[in-house]
Amino acid sequence: MPTRILYLCTGNSCRSQMAEGWTGQLGGELFEARSAGIEAHGKNPRAIEVMAEKGIDISGQESTVVTDAMLQWADVVVTVCGHADEQCPVLPEHVSKVHWPLTDPAKATGPEEEIMAAFRATCTEVERRVGSLLTLLAEGGEV
Repeated sequence: MPTRILYLCTGNSCRSQMAEGWTGQLGGELFEARSAGIEAHGKNPRAIEVMAEKGIDISGQESTVVTDAMLQWADVVVTVCGHADEQCPVLPEHVSKVHWPLTDPAKATGPEEEIMAAFRATCTEVERRVGSLLTLLAEGGEV
């Protein structure tokens, strides 16, 4: 049975969506991922674009609000921003929690090239963190 990871963000539009996509790409059959938000802000087109540059299509993922059923489903919950960490619902006893304080590229301002650079930087950081998490869990480590 795969390890089930739920990535939780404020609006489930960018960072958590990227993490879900990277888990699908890197995790194979050992992991299953979903993402959700404290709220649902819709999918961010720039997040979809930078993931597509990496060969990962997240355009079919949905922006959803976290539910009790999702929390029961998960083995691990990863909060990817401070707000989600602070507002995270009480987790069932069997669920481990990890917090990643990722920069929100959706708040980047300036010329489009600078905004896209912020999205690419976050995408790279999410890839690194997901890879490390999956390696740890595959080796039987605890979070």
